[in-house]
Amino acid sequence: MENVPRIINGIPQPIRRDGAGGIDAGPRDIMRDIENPDMFVPPDTDAGLLPNLKFSFSDTHMQLNHGGWSREITVRDFPVATTLAGVNMSLTAGGVRELHWHQQAEWAYMLLGKARITSVDQAGRNFIADVGEGDLWYFPPGIPHSIQGLEGGCEFLLVFDDGSFSDLNTLSISDWFAHTPKEVLSANFGVPESVFEYIPNDQVYIFQDYVPGPIASESVPSPFGTVPYSFTHRLLAQPPIRTSGGSVRIVDSTNFPISKTVAAALVEIEPGAMRELHWHPNQAEWQYYLAGQGRMTVFAGNGAARTFNYRAGDVGYVPFAYGHYIQNTGTETLWFLEMFKSDRFVDVSLNQWMALTPRPLVRDNLRVGSGLLDALRKEKWPVVKYPEQAPAPQEED
Repeated sequence: MENVPRIINGIPQPIRRDGAGGIDAGPRDIMRDIENPDMFVPPDTDAGLLPNLKFSFSDTHMQLNHGGWSREITVRDFPVATTLAGVNMSLTAGGVRELHWHQQAEWAYMLLGKARITSVDQAGRNFIADVGEGDLWYFPPGIPHSIQGLEGGCEFLLVFDDGSFSDLNTLSISDWFAHTPKEVLSANFGVPESVFEYIPNDQVYIFQDYVPGPIASESVPSPFGTVPYSFTHRLLAQPPIRTSGGSVRIVDSTNFPISKTVAAALVEIEPGAMRELHWHPNQAEWQYYLAGQGRMTVFAGNGAARTFNYRAGDVGYVPFAYGHYIQNTGTETLWFLEMFKSDRFVDVSLNQWMALTPRPLVRDNLRVGSGLLDALRKEKWPVVKYPEQAPAPQEED
């Protein structure tokens, strides 16, 4: 690798090993430069113009409530990410994300702890379930639901199928009650107006409540039964596709039937491995990094390519059909989610494409010989070993 910053007097400088660049002696955020070595000293294969394809939840505004917190990444913060938006939320033990619904579908991945979710569909069929680490849920647009932290609390990622979505601008039961005349509420429910004397004056959003009892004790039988398709899926319990460098678990409408607008893959990249060169022919890719650290180079065509560095809590984005790969640049396993506004997960492997193309055509197109052609694979290997390690930065006086 040629893009390791040169270290001078203990400080990284934007000087590539080939001598390109120079010392930055002006005002700068050295810690930020250290966190983004491939933007500070880009690989010499980077070229052209590409929008920013990285944004961190650590750079967002925190919404703090009694009962939990939330923060979000939408097109307002991350303009390139038009297809999906994300919310990182935590609920205390007993903390409640109030009864509400969205114009958008909601897909969720449980990061930590346990939660109880409830919902009722348009036919009056209800759903109550407990979810834990590695579990998913999905609520179609317009379907009302709630989330409550169980003992120990919880944290989760919410993904919505609209990049301009904001979780602070949803349709909440408390907000509707607050903006409906009490005589209308009285008529609707057939009770005196005095019943509504203490309702909230505006949207509650998140509030602190008691920790609910066992799920059986909170069962609410519906005369119409339960929803026909489960709103939850145990992703970590799903057998992965294993390769030499890690694993992939794919979840979409084929194995999680209710999830009609969000498809995803949970990717594990071991140290010294990479997500192979590929692209997605159906939708742009929205990423959430769960653990470890890595780099992604995105190829946009017409000589344009750019490299970004990611850590846990960062969001990445790959515009529709752009080629890319992700390397593990740390000493621990890199975990991240790939998500798409689609009912199916699909990708095209560069290796497989070349292997299933006539050899003379590939040979003459790229001016390569049997050393490459004989190594091509007709099967996809989503994660492959990456034998070369980046050299350590050189210290200079």
